[in-house]
Amino acid sequence: MLTFEIKHQDRYSRGELLLRTFFGWLYILIPHVFLLFFMSLWGAILGFIAFWVVLFTGRYPQSFFEYQVKLIRWNTRVQARISNLADDYPPFGLDAKDEYVNVDVKYPERISRGLVILRVLFGIIYVIIPHAFILFFRLIWTQILVFIAWWVVLFTGEFPKSWHEFIVGTFRWQTRVNLYMSYMTDEYPPFSGKP
Repeated sequence: MLTFEIKHQDRYSRGELLLRTFFGWLYILIPHVFLLFFMSLWGAILGFIAFWVVLFTGRYPQSFFEYQVKLIRWNTRVQARISNLADDYPPFGLDAKDEYVNVDVKYPERISRGLVILRVLFGIIYVIIPHAFILFFRLIWTQILVFIAWWVVLFTGEFPKSWHEFIVGTFRWQTRVNLYMSYMTDEYPPFSGKP
């Protein structure tokens, strides 16, 4: 269903690490977040329309679905750089390619209307609360690992592979929950960040 990978590099650039740390907000976050804000607004509108289409037809409009997946990819490319999981500048655009980030979501032919209603009425209870509770602590540990990994990369040029996998797993878990709550899949998100 979901392919979510951020490639672990053999070596990381200390120069890029320092540049992202001190100026990343200027040359990465400001231009990308500015564009992503407007693209996400359009994504929210499409998501609202898709909800009603799914509710009445049982199908998520494919062009809407593809747009949402492209938006997730773009967000992930930026998130990977800001978390120092990948070097190089994150490419702009919905159709951009990235050698380090691979996110793909299989288009579902049918979406259960019953599950859509269940998510609307009880999604907070059976999805958001249990996942958010665990993810809250996992995100704290993720931020600690990102901080410690920054120092490791600075002094060694290497990002510990197990830490990288844990951080990517956290982002993968969040993405699965978002896909489920956005009616893009009927597959309940597992309580795991594993592929």
